[in-house]
Amino acid sequence: MKGPLFFAKILLFGEYGIIKDSKGLSIPYNFFSGTLQCAEEETEVTQASHKSLCDYTQYLRGLPEDLLRLEWGAMQADLDRKLYFDSSIPQGYGVGSSGALVAAFYDRYALDKIAPQCALTPQKLVQLKSIFAAMESYFHRQSSGLDPLNSYLSLPLLIHSKDKIEPTGLPQQNAQGKGAVFLLDSGSSGETAPMVSLFMENMKEEGFSKMIRDDFAQMTDHCVENFLKGNIKSLFGNMKSLSALVLKYFKPMIPAQFHGLWKKGLETNTYYLKLCGSGGGGYLLGFAKDFKAAQKALQGYRLEVVHYF
Repeated sequence: MKGPLFFAKILLFGEYGIIKDSKGLSIPYNFFSGTLQCAEEETEVTQASHKSLCDYTQYLRGLPEDLLRLEWGAMQADLDRKLYFDSSIPQGYGVGSSGALVAAFYDRYALDKIAPQCALTPQKLVQLKSIFAAMESYFHRQSSGLDPLNSYLSLPLLIHSKDKIEPTGLPQQNAQGKGAVFLLDSGSSGETAPMVSLFMENMKEEGFSKMIRDDFAQMTDHCVENFLKGNIKSLFGNMKSLSALVLKYFKPMIPAQFHGLWKKGLETNTYYLKLCGSGGGGYLLGFAKDFKAAQKALQGYRLEVVHYF
């Protein structure tokens, strides 16, 4: 048995803000993927993955049946055949490794499944998001459900609010364009739960919560609109403001060795950095009007282009 591939995702805009109902834009990233399969030969990797899946299934048994019904017999039969998740998606990098696993489990074992090919009404999208949030909370203590939703549907998603999500189109890439959105590898993984806990603690402070409501959410909304409309000039103006705001208020989520690099981008206007996911490690997301100039400024770092302008 080998299941279908489920891709990584990139939250281009909306990290933390979507918790408080700012807009967000999430896209599939097919550079990385994962699939459920049974091990023909056991290795340390397959054994470790198999054990984690056994633990995960115990968690799933505790979810309410009115939310999710699963084919336990088929799941147990696969576990007996050393089921594991064969994945190239790096863990703790903000690109949805657990989301792809959750999507794969739902696709293979869910009863009364909402198929990705069916007419995706707003109600069905919210229902899927709720199911995935419960399934993914095992990994992060708290989940929005957006990562598995993106991986399952393999469509760009425009997030208007917690209860309003819709598939969206993206501006056509310009393969000959000078500008790019890119991933920057920090060289270390991060953990989502501590970062989200820190954010929720900060939200108890009036000054921080006001900044999120009045500034961060508004800048994020503008960036989403600019990107989708292909308004590159406005996008980079708003990206600079957003990047500066994140550096000021989200420093604990940015690996310390990248504070200077982040600031250098703002000062030179060669590139602007933002968090990719919850931060603490993993990937940073970069935006550059001239990607070759950004490559030169970031020489020695691993960069991967996501979208060309």
